[in-house]
Amino acid sequence: MTRAERIARLYQEADRRILVIDGAMGTMIQRYKLELEDYAGERFANWPVDVKGNNDLLSITKPEIIREIHGQYLAAGADILETNTFSSTTIAQADYQMQSVAYEMNVAGARVAREAADAWEAAHPGSVKWVAGAVGPTNRTASISPDVNDPGYRNVSFDELRGAYAEAAKGLIEGGADILLVETIFDTLNAKAALFAIEEVFEALDIKLPVMISGTITDLSGRTLSGQTPEAFWNSVRHVQPFSVGFNCALGAEQMRPFLAELARVADTRISVYPNAGLPNAFGGYDETPHQTGHHLHEWAHDGLVNIVGGCCGTTPDHIHAIADGVKSESARTVPARPRGLRLSGLEPFELV
Repeated sequence: MTRAERIARLYQEADRRILVIDGAMGTMIQRYKLELEDYAGERFANWPVDVKGNNDLLSITKPEIIREIHGQYLAAGADILETNTFSSTTIAQADYQMQSVAYEMNVAGARVAREAADAWEAAHPGSVKWVAGAVGPTNRTASISPDVNDPGYRNVSFDELRGAYAEAAKGLIEGGADILLVETIFDTLNAKAALFAIEEVFEALDIKLPVMISGTITDLSGRTLSGQTPEAFWNSVRHVQPFSVGFNCALGAEQMRPFLAELARVADTRISVYPNAGLPNAFGGYDETPHQTGHHLHEWAHDGLVNIVGGCCGTTPDHIHAIADGVKSESARTVPARPRGLRLSGLEPFELV
C-alpha cells in the first residue's frame, strides 16, 4: 500500500471509529536498562560527550529495540505509531553535540516505525497501521525569557526554530511517515514555527501529509506554559486546518478532562488526546493502572469528546490495550460545524461573529 493510499484510509477510518495512538517510548526504553555502550554503539563509542539517555539515538544504534517496542504497541491495539524522534532537532541535540546527526535520527525513527507497521500489516492482511512523525517542542522557548533578570531576552529565534523543524520534517517524510505530529506544545510560538516550517517543506517536496497538533496544559490553571487557554490555543493554530488538535503529557486523564472538554467544544476538527498515567509520584514514576487509564478514556469516548486516544508518560502496552478495549464500542466525536466569524487570540480568545 502506498503512502497516499494509507492516508486516504486514515481519513476513512477516522470518520468511522475512534483511532488509538501508542504509549510512552521512554517508559518502555527504561525497561531495557541500557548502558552507555548500548546508546553509543561502535559508531559513537568515542563521542566527545556522554550520549547515555539520548533515546532518539537508539533508532540508529539499537533499531531492533525500538522496532520491538513499536511491535508491542501494535499488538496492544495501537493504530498509530509515534516515531522515536521527540528530541530529534538540531536544537535539542545540541545537548549531546549531535546536531549533525539530527536529520538521520528522523529518517531512522520513521523508517523503523514503518518497518514495524509493515511487518504487522503483512502478518494481518487487511489491517492498516500509520506512522506519525513526532516533532517535539525542543528545550527552548521563543515566548519566554530564560533569564528572570532580562524579560526581553530569548535564547532561540523563530527562524532558528523554523530551520530546525524543517530539517526534522524532511527527515520524517523521507523515512516514511504518514502523519506529522507537532506534540507536547508548551509554547505556541514554537508550534507556529514548526507549522510554518512544515508547510514550507510540503511545498518544496510537493507533498501533503495530515498534521496533528498536540498542546500541553502544564498545570491545573488550565493554560499552556506560554499562558494560553485551550480556546486561545486553538484560535492560534486553526489556520493550518490540522487533521486533529488536542493535548498530551503533563497531566493525567482525570486532571486533563475539563481542558479537553473546552477544546472539544470549540475545535472544528478531530480531537486527539494522550494523557500521562496519572500525576508523577515522589520518585518521578507513574502509578495509574491500565484499568484506571482505560476507564477515564472510555468515559471521554462515551461522552463524545474524542476521535484519537492514546497514552503519554508512564503508559505501557497494557495501558494502550485497556484504552483500545475501552473505546472500541464507542462512536467517534462528531466534529462540530461552527459559524464563520473573526476569532483571534492572545492569552485569552476573542470572537466576533
